[in-house]
Amino acid sequence: MDKTNAMRILDGLKAVYEVIEYDESVTDGVSVAALTGQPADGVFKTLVTQSAKGENIVFVIPVNKSLDMKKAAAAAGVKRVEMLDRNKLKDITGYVHGGCSPVGMKKRFRTFIDESARGRTVTLSGGKRGMQIKTDVNNIVSAVCATFAELTS
Repeated sequence: MDKTNAMRILDGLKAVYEVIEYDESVTDGVSVAALTGQPADGVFKTLVTQSAKGENIVFVIPVNKSLDMKKAAAAAGVKRVEMLDRNKLKDITGYVHGGCSPVGMKKRFRTFIDESARGRTVTLSGGKRGMQIKTDVNNIVSAVCATFAELTS
């Protein structure tokens, strides 16, 4: 198995993680959770947004929840955020839709993780389709200097 940027960064932090591989044609998070035998509230998706001033901000939330845009903007201290156009995701982050990890993006963006992840083991994209990483959320916080916030409705 080839290591992704996310894995190399976690290795550099000496973080313990488990790699879970699955059929890469499955791209919706709830289906990925079911396919990998993980609880949907423990599998997290990475959402990249843009503020009104053009700043990219990353939010990590459970796959069975929706990002509350008002809570997200408040957490980031901006007027509003909107989802980044899917076609710009690879250019901005280096990752494709369905394989976007908060760890190992081209640049470090401000990152917020849903409060529900605090103190838990989480599963999230390993940096390519068909690959998840399961690790203590504090490893993700350390890797990207993330902040916990209330992000879902």
